[in-house]
Order: sequence, then structure tokens, then C-alpha cells
Amino acid sequence: MTTTSQPPAGQSELDSVIEEVALRERVRARYADLAELAAAGATCGCGQPVDCGCGADCCTSVDENQPGISAELYTAADRGALPETAVLASLGCGNPTAVAELREGETVLDLGSGGGIDVLLSARRVGPAGKAYGLDMTEEMLALARRNAEEAGAGNVEFLKGHIEQVPLPAETVDVVISNCVINLSIDKPAVFAETFRVLKPGGRLGVSDIVAEDRLTTSERAERGSYVGCIAGALSRTEYEQGLATAGFTEVSVTFTHQVGDGLHSAIIKATRPGDFATAPTTSRRELPVVQESGCC
Repeated sequence: MTTTSQPPAGQSELDSVIEEVALRERVRARYADLAELAAAGATCGCGQPVDCGCGADCCTSVDENQPGISAELYTAADRGALPETAVLASLGCGNPTAVAELREGETVLDLGSGGGIDVLLSARRVGPAGKAYGLDMTEEMLALARRNAEEAGAGNVEFLKGHIEQVPLPAETVDVVISNCVINLSIDKPAVFAETFRVLKPGGRLGVSDIVAEDRLTTSERAERGSYVGCIAGALSRTEYEQGLATAGFTEVSVTFTHQVGDGLHSAIIKATRPGDFATAPTTSRRELPVVQESGCC
């Protein structure tokens, strides 16, 4: 998938919307299942937490035998200070809290917060005067995250239900946006970048971990290496990521590969800044997300 939200050549807009609704439901169902496993204290069967790395659909590898790495990217001290189920539900490909340079009193938003590990760690870093929001579309993940926050005694966190393409927060209210292997799952990445820019205060910053493809890989070659729900087929290339953020209005954009997770695929740290007081977001063409009926899930 590219950074645009236009339907592929030969596909009608209605067909594209239907396909995207089905794709979003597949993503929701997968992570709802993982939330329930983590809540039950399960591991994925290979001695690792319920995270990417233990199945063919996996955020950190297309090799089903490669062990998961997400939880191991957090320090032992961080893991030890959190509820076990928050660590078991660590589904990402990096540790965005380690690169976001969070400060006392800041407001942080985690896009696709899952079981809440990055929200809870952010809340500790920004302190009682700060605030950490988590945004997720999956009821099961939200329930798990809220339970983990209560167990951790975190009073400065709030978990919101919604899509990362339509953030339910006012403009210019967040100092830092983080995310951990979630933007690649979005069906409309330009909307994610535009919404991130909108909610950030002038001078605010983005610091995320994600799976990123080398520029040499076409979209079809990415799809050959792994599924969309496994964070592979929907991965942007480095140039697509850089251009997408720049188009949304960001400056100081950087995409740094950290470790290889497949042929031409890498876990990466992405950083960007919303410019100062006089910067406004460019007009970004995007369509509204289709309305999904409430069914206890999304």
C-alpha cells in the first residue's frame, strides 16, 4: 500500500472501501484474539510473550521460527515495574518510549496502544503533571490496557476508543505522539500523518517504531514476504514514509533502520517535528472512514 488513499487502478472506489473495511476487521480480530491470550497469561508456544515473532503473521519476521523480540527491547527494570499481562501483550517491533525523549509534564499519545505497555511507561516518564493517552480500536485491548493501568496504579493515563486515522482529541493538545508497529496496519496512512500533525502542538514531535521496507521493494514484493495483519504487506518504504510525513507538514524527518526482520524489511525508528507557531498543516485529500456498526468490538 502506498501513502495515498486512492483505489488501485481498475478498482472502483466502492470496491476499495469494501476491501478496506474487511481488512480493518481482520486486523481487529487478530489483535482481539491476542489481547485475550495475553489477558489469560498465555505465551505463544515458543517460550516468548504473545507478540510478533511466533507465527507466520508476525510484526518482526516472516520466519515463523524466529522468536519474538518486542518485550526484550524494554529494559528489565521497565518490564519488572509493569503488570505481567502488559508485557505479554507487547506486540510491537521496537521501544518508542526509548527514543521519544519524554519530559516531565508532557502530554503523550500512543497510536494503537494495545495492552498499554508504552502508555504506562510514558506515564512514568512524564510524571504526575503529565498525561499519557492510548488510542486503540479493539475493545479487548482497551479492556486489557485499563486493567493493566489499574494494577499499575497509573493515575495519569486515559485509554480512548477510536481509529488512528481519526484521533478523538482536539487540535494542538499533544506534545509527543508515539506508536509501536501500528501505522503499517493503517488503511489510510496519509490520514494518520495528517491527524498526528493536527493533534500535536506547534513544536511537538513524533517518535515511532515501525516496520519499513527498503525502497527497492515494490508493494507486491512486500505482500509476497508477509501478510497485512502481520505488519508486512502494509509497510511503507523509507522514501514513502519520508514523503508522507513531509506532505503532512512535518520537518526534521528521519527514518533509521535498526534491525532487519526480513528480506528488504527492517524495524525502524521514525522521527519528525511539527514546526513552530506559524505552521499549519497542508490540505490533505482523504475520504472519511466508513461507518462500522457497533458490535462490542470497534
